[in-house]
Amino acid sequence: MFAVIASFATLLAETPNPELQKPGNPILPDTSELLIATLAFLILFFAMRQWAYPAVRKAMEARTERIRESLDSAERAKTDAQALLDEYQRQLGDARNEANRIIEEARQQADALRRDLMAKAEADAADVRARAASDIETAKSRAMTEMQTQLTNLTVDLAERVVKRNLDREANRAIVEDYISSIGTRR
Repeated sequence: MFAVIASFATLLAETPNPELQKPGNPILPDTSELLIATLAFLILFFAMRQWAYPAVRKAMEARTERIRESLDSAERAKTDAQALLDEYQRQLGDARNEANRIIEEARQQADALRRDLMAKAEADAADVRARAASDIETAKSRAMTEMQTQLTNLTVDLAERVVKRNLDREANRAIVEDYISSIGTRR
């Protein structure tokens, strides 16, 4: 094809041009040049339309498709990320609810333990008070017995001094104890 253009150009160049002898218009090109340029333009136009335009169009369609796929992929990724975010937020909410439930259970157990400890402490205090009261009663009864014994001994000693004779000590003691017992029961 280029050989045809080259031979046509050489043919035109060999033919004498009567216009070359006269000075031409500086704005308007020579007719042979105009014809060669037009012919070259048409050949290039048809060649580009035949081979270049489909290739460019195919490349543009491929690029458009890649962009469309990228946008679809980005949209899917965004949807997946949103779904993951929603799932994580749901799991976080579940974890917070579980933590609150565990804290509430621990609080209830602590309250129950405190109530149990208070009841045990009150029961222990009541036992201590009961033992103390029992110990007081025992000590009181021992003290009363001791006092009665000492009072009996003092009374016998006093009676011996008063009478100034030695009476039977056991008989005297029995008499005084009976008297003291009768006084203790009157109260």
